[in-house]
Amino acid sequence: MKFLKSILVAVMLVAATAVPAAAQFRFGPRVGVNVNSMSFDSDVLKSDNRAGFTGGVQAEFTIPVVNLAFDLSLMYVHRYNNIQNSSTDPTLAVGDNFKKRDYIEIPLNFKYKFGLPVVGSVISPYIFTGPSVAFLASKRAINDAYKNKSVDWSWNVGIGLQLVSHLQISASYGFGMSDNVEKIVNATTGAGLNNTNIEGKNNCWTITAAWLF
Repeated sequence: MKFLKSILVAVMLVAATAVPAAAQFRFGPRVGVNVNSMSFDSDVLKSDNRAGFTGGVQAEFTIPVVNLAFDLSLMYVHRYNNIQNSSTDPTLAVGDNFKKRDYIEIPLNFKYKFGLPVVGSVISPYIFTGPSVAFLASKRAINDAYKNKSVDWSWNVGIGLQLVSHLQISASYGFGMSDNVEKIVNATTGAGLNNTNIEGKNNCWTITAAWLF
């Protein structure tokens, strides 16, 4: 994660030099829905896409001269998975298990806004990308043998539309960058509850709407 931390530091330095020049600062509420699926490195567990929701606040810095911007959000995220297990391991329950997970997520997006002549003040498309870190707020395990890790890193890419200079509607896909599943260890013996070492990553579609003042 050193690479991501370096990016965050670089962004803050750029922002510090850009703000005195011509940057515009705005903030406001942001809400949306997400469709989440966990990608496992084993056939033992599989995950179907399930819908959840997200809500929070967003702040945005814009440099109008070059149409560049970045936004930072603080979001509550509710994810929902259908975990399917086909393993013969007796420590794992075979079948479907619907699992809900709550996160506090902080995404940082770098934006390029396309300045359109005449209609630019009414509608303006943009593209964006950037890292996101999510902290587990719920302690629900996937099943008796595996649980979610407390921190989840991802990288987002997406597109959006800014309408009437205030409303931003965006769609993005988050690529899971860190393993967020770990084996539950027996506190007495120090051994895992089964012999299968499964790693999983969160991948997520997100559609949000933000109103910036």
